[in-house]
Amino acid sequence: MLQVSVVAQQAVNAVTLGSIYALLAIGYTIVYGILRLVNFAHGDSFMLGAYGVLLLLTGLKMSFWTATAGSLALAGLLGLLIERSAYRPLRGTAEVNLLISSLAVSMILENLVIMVVGARPRTIPVPRLFEASVSMGDVIVSYLAILIVVTTFGLMAALLLLVTRTKIGIAMRATANDLEACVLMGVDSNTVIAVAFATGAVLAGAGGILWASKYTVFDPLVGFLPGLKAFIAAVLGGIGILQGAVLGGYLLGAAEVFLVALLPSDLSAYRDIMVQMVLIVVLLVKPEGLLGRRR
Repeated sequence: MLQVSVVAQQAVNAVTLGSIYALLAIGYTIVYGILRLVNFAHGDSFMLGAYGVLLLLTGLKMSFWTATAGSLALAGLLGLLIERSAYRPLRGTAEVNLLISSLAVSMILENLVIMVVGARPRTIPVPRLFEASVSMGDVIVSYLAILIVVTTFGLMAALLLLVTRTKIGIAMRATANDLEACVLMGVDSNTVIAVAFATGAVLAGAGGILWASKYTVFDPLVGFLPGLKAFIAAVLGGIGILQGAVLGGYLLGAAEVFLVALLPSDLSAYRDIMVQMVLIVVLLVKPEGLLGRRR
């Protein structure tokens, strides 16, 4: 039987991890909602967010916060470039072509980073503030955990304002509902889709920076497993639904953390298998996801 303090500590860890998964899952669901495309290069935007900060810190000697802003800007530009060069020319062809293209982009980005930076694991020097923490009884909450949660909710609030209060956001929602009708009504679908890719890439880049700050060590393949889990989270909540992506991210984070806490030490290494088994059970019962609707 877990003690209350242990449960509370694990809950803090679950919210922290779930916040990163939620950022990634939102990026998946934005693009899928409009193009019905699973962008498997999305996890590499996560990876490039971490490497962008590293290169700006060590190469241009920027401060951590300036390097973070620069890395997010680069992630957005990368999203635009990927959409323009790899996806837009294939739009209107078979959906499998876009899927194959996204896999090819993922492999190209990973190998480019290996060629340019190297395959060995790297670390980024984070502010000493991140190492501090506050204690609430037996529960310890690091300043970095607080920053991760606050940053995630801040970015989600900004995204909510974008999609509900701006013209491009309204166009994104309309395009997600019916792309062909929006084109007939004069909506510039190319701009809408480009903004969706850039937004998703920025969110993924932010997730990568937070991940690298939390776990300190990363390599060119760091985006693969978190990207896969975030895709699972998006499907779990109902892919194409922003609220579902957030819900799925936090549920996945909670499942992963508490499975490690509850399982014996010799079984905790199989937590990823357990999480995916939970996903299969949920989809067997509700295949459209927790917040999805049957069509």
